[in-house]
Amino acid sequence: MKNFKPYYAVIFTSIRANNDNDYKIMAKTMEDLAQKQPGFLGVESARNELGITISYWKTLENINSWKQQTDHVLAQKLGKVNWYSWYKVRICKVEREYEFFKN
Repeated sequence: MKNFKPYYAVIFTSIRANNDNDYKIMAKTMEDLAQKQPGFLGVESARNELGITISYWKTLENINSWKQQTDHVLAQKLGKVNWYSWYKVRICKVEREYEFFKN
């Protein structure tokens, strides 16, 4: 991601419903599919009661294309019906980053 600044982050924050109907399978399928999309840079995810998944993209156009990708559209519909009681999506421009790593 460091070579593509600025780039964009899609922050998907969610609370899951109690229904698990193949959620983990679909989540893995969507991650694998996203990695094949133009402009995809990476993904980070964590979940307890609140889940946060952040995907990184080169451009806003890449994000829009991913949102409209046929299998992703189906997953979004299934998410509303089966898997989420609440979610919010935020799209942010990343202009600067830094990190710390201790050996």
